[in-house]
Amino acid sequence: MRVLLADDQAKVRSALRLLLEQQPGLQVIGEAVDAQGLLDWIKVTCPDLVLLDWELPGFQADDLLLTLFDLCPNLAVIALSGRPEASRAALAAGVDAFVSKGDPPDRLLAAVRGCCP
Repeated sequence: MRVLLADDQAKVRSALRLLLEQQPGLQVIGEAVDAQGLLDWIKVTCPDLVLLDWELPGFQADDLLLTLFDLCPNLAVIALSGRPEASRAALAAGVDAFVSKGDPPDRLLAAVRGCCP
């Protein structure tokens, strides 16, 4: 499964990459630090999964998600946030799963497996 990371914090992207690359069958194909960078990557790679920081700079939930799904119709999106209360808005906007950045790594891995078997 090809995964794209979208988070403006380098430490978060690094930790996500380290965790995901230890999993068989997962390949991190790129990293974006803002909404425009995410769209640029999507247009070129059309990944299977995006791990999306719900507070990504330039991110307007409804507009960006619709554009992502238009560009890659089979795309799965897992929203990440340090604010667990963002869960309801993210799920209502159409993401496949929500994981709090404070959750244990196993929670993220379970969400990844649930989105893309």
